Parts: sequence; structure tokens; C-alpha cells
Amino acid sequence: MARMSPRRRRINEALGEIIAEGIQRDLSDPRLAMVTITGVRASEDMAAATVFWTVYEASRRDAAAAALASAAGVLQGRVGRELRTRNTPQLRFEHDDHQENADRLTRLIDQVAAETGRSPEDPS
Repeated sequence: MARMSPRRRRINEALGEIIAEGIQRDLSDPRLAMVTITGVRASEDMAAATVFWTVYEASRRDAAAAALASAAGVLQGRVGRELRTRNTPQLRFEHDDHQENADRLTRLIDQVAAETGRSPEDPS
């Protein structure tokens, strides 16, 4: 995987800040109340950007996904106004399941540790 340039990293961070602020200030949809933007990955040509998000309660995931899809145009407009680049990226929202995967792995490690009678912190 190629290293990300400092400029792209700054653009991704700026996109995340703009989108998170837009969700908080511009949108009144209650389905977005517990949504957190965890990262953004813009394409090289800035034609598209994948916005990674998570929601505090897993039961609200589908509703939050629908709300983000519905609000994409509003958020893209805000990005276009605030980000001074040649292109405004087409936003695509993708649920960030890293935390869920980490929790699942922790449970599996704890389960194996309980079955073997060893502590997960025990290196031997």
C-alpha cells in the first residue's frame, strides 16, 4: 500500500472535520445523534471520498446508515463550500467495523484463556 502524502492526509482530516461539523450543526435528524466520523479516505483525484462512521448503539446502525445516505447531498454541499479544492468529492458512507472486530477478538481471546485456564496477559 502506497504511503499517503501529507497533502492527502490534511485533506482527509479536513473532510472529516467538515462532515462531522455538518452533521452536528446542519442536520437535525435524530438518527444521527450518536454517529461519529472515524475517518475519511479521498481518492487521488478527489472525485470520491469514503467516509467511515460508527454509531454508539449497534441497534441504530441501519437507521444511521439511511440518515447518512439521505444527508449526503447536504454534507457534500458543505464540503464544496468549505474545502478549497478543484473538485468536490462524491461522498460515500461506509460503516467502520474496526471496533466491533476488536471487541469480537477480545471476546475470543478471553474465551480461549478461560478454556485453557490461563490469563490473557500471561505471555507463557
